[in-house]
Amino acid sequence: MEASKALTFFSIKDLKNEGSVYIDIGISAGFPSPADDFKETRISLDEELIKNKEATFFARVSGQSMIGAGLDDNDLLVIDRSIEPTNNKIAVCFLDGEFTVKRLRVEGVNVWLQPENPDYPVIKITKENNFVIWGVVTSVIKKV
Repeated sequence: MEASKALTFFSIKDLKNEGSVYIDIGISAGFPSPADDFKETRISLDEELIKNKEATFFARVSGQSMIGAGLDDNDLLVIDRSIEPTNNKIAVCFLDGEFTVKRLRVEGVNVWLQPENPDYPVIKITKENNFVIWGVVTSVIKKV
């Protein structure tokens, strides 16, 4: 585990389990539906969330700069370092000695880090910055 001010990183632990029970029906968010005919199977969250195990990490969000994108304080991010970072992707970046998570805005050779909260400024990346796009966020895990 590695910590920074904005994110705490976790590597993947090899879990050798058969998955959790998965009810193969849609769960209504409106009126209840009869569940008499549901199909019970097993589901592995590793298989659902991780496409490239060697390049995938988890990080916990600290802060409010991405709340408009649904990334809240203490959410757990799934980050894949093998995905090409492109315009409009949400990425974990290393900027001037700190990790941050922002939406990438790319126009030609220009790059901006766009927060999803109007209380935070857009960051224009310049050649003076120590900047690396560390990985692309593929999923967010929330507690309710």
